[in-house]
Amino acid sequence: MNPPEGRPFPVGRRGLLLLLALPLAAASVWALDLSLAQLWPHAGGRRLALEFFQAAVQPAFDYQHPVPSGTPAFLSRLGQAIYRTVLFAAAAMSVALVAGFFLGLLASQSWWRTSGHALGRRRGWGKVWRGICFAAVRLLIALLRSIHELLWAVIFLAAFGLHPATAILAIALPYTGTLAKIFSEMLDEAPTGSAAALQALGAPPAWVFGFGLLPRALPDMAAYAFYRFECAIRSAAVMGFFGIPTLGMYLKASFDNLHFREVWTYLYALFLVVVLLEVWSWKLRRALVA
Repeated sequence: MNPPEGRPFPVGRRGLLLLLALPLAAASVWALDLSLAQLWPHAGGRRLALEFFQAAVQPAFDYQHPVPSGTPAFLSRLGQAIYRTVLFAAAAMSVALVAGFFLGLLASQSWWRTSGHALGRRRGWGKVWRGICFAAVRLLIALLRSIHELLWAVIFLAAFGLHPATAILAIALPYTGTLAKIFSEMLDEAPTGSAAALQALGAPPAWVFGFGLLPRALPDMAAYAFYRFECAIRSAAVMGFFGIPTLGMYLKASFDNLHFREVWTYLYALFLVVVLLEVWSWKLRRALVA
């Protein structure tokens, strides 16, 4: 059934974007010379993939290869790897949360509007300075999150070598940018009814923000922070591929030696940690919302 004459075709903005993306996707496939045949692995690759996925139902509880005497038991090494992975992720998130929270405040329009430093509310040079600060913080946030943690890891490896600071800073910097951006948006989108009521009662601007606006955004901010902590766990594990002593270092060594049962044990352990964090995050969010 055709749409009535004189009325636009009911595609909508999302549909229009999809229609525009299809030619771009087709052009990308053509430019990269992709074909469905390339997605089918060769005989050796199929055999290796089959061995890998068959090992998923038989995860290792001991080493698949002889080890020197005095080597810690496999499950003991697994526990140590998980502990160090969580430790690196927690250290990086501690830095990112503090820095991201304060940058998120400065990057939110609601901070300048409700809490409003006197400098930000004045006319003339005060308003100019406020605009400069706001733009500078937004630019810094964009810079931090535009560089992936793996690229930061390469940079800090050259500076610090295999030092704990390499992994911590490589994760903390992009996570700071991401947290700051999301926190600023959550603050700007938080319900303003309580803040307006406090403002009408003549409460100081800092109180309007701290007691009227921030508590409304806090549950979502906490839930998102836990989600980023889950991501930080995975990022910390990946840092092991650079030689940082996390879960990824042992996973890579097992994969390189084709010890796929050990690989699946490490993957299941990582999955379990993420699930436990998800449950913890859910319970915390319920407590904050209640």
